[in-house]
Amino acid sequence: MVVQWGDAEVYKIGPRIFAVLGRDGGFSLKASDIAYEALTVNGRGRPAPYLARAKWVRFDDLAVVETGEIEELLASAHIQVAAKLTRAQRRELGLA
Repeated sequence: MVVQWGDAEVYKIGPRIFAVLGRDGGFSLKASDIAYEALTVNGRGRPAPYLARAKWVRFDDLAVVETGEIEELLASAHIQVAAKLTRAQRRELGLA
């Protein structure tokens, strides 16, 4: 985790971002296609500004998501983003 863009907590795997916790308490993360549809259709989340085309979901209030579910979503986001790293980057991070 690094602090970027003022005081947002930005969660990265190598150089790639997989989640962001904003100062306002809003939380955005990379979602699978299925999770993106499920979360945005039912209204618990919404397409993340600027990142919706990449299937990012924004939660304005984390209270709408159970702790176990958010942990699963974060793990999934981490896996999806890690898969996009180069072999060299994965090896450097001990993910090879």
